Amino acid sequence: METLLVLTHLPDVASAQMLAGHLVEQRLAACVNILPPCRSVYRWQGKIENAEEIPLAIKTTRSRYAAIESAIRQQHPYELPEIIAVPVAAGLPGYLDWIAKECT
Repeated sequence: METLLVLTHLPDVASAQMLAGHLVEQRLAACVNILPPCRSVYRWQGKIENAEEIPLAIKTTRSRYAAIESAIRQQHPYELPEIIAVPVAAGLPGYLDWIAKECT
């Protein structure tokens, strides 16, 4: 089973904790890391924006990706949330097995 690392950013800790809890509770993710705030600089609707955001690193499987994307889109407060999935090329076999088991 292919492991994915899904990345997204939330505007505050409360929404990050709510999304992370939901993803793990629903077995869409084995683990979600809520990282320290970061500063994001981006262009949105023709204007340069500068915002503090909370990054999430979501460990899941390819088979759960569509459900994860749907859950993020439903719960995310942004009009166009960042949702990026990166395939995990290698990892500790026992850890990758644990991710697969927790996402079923």
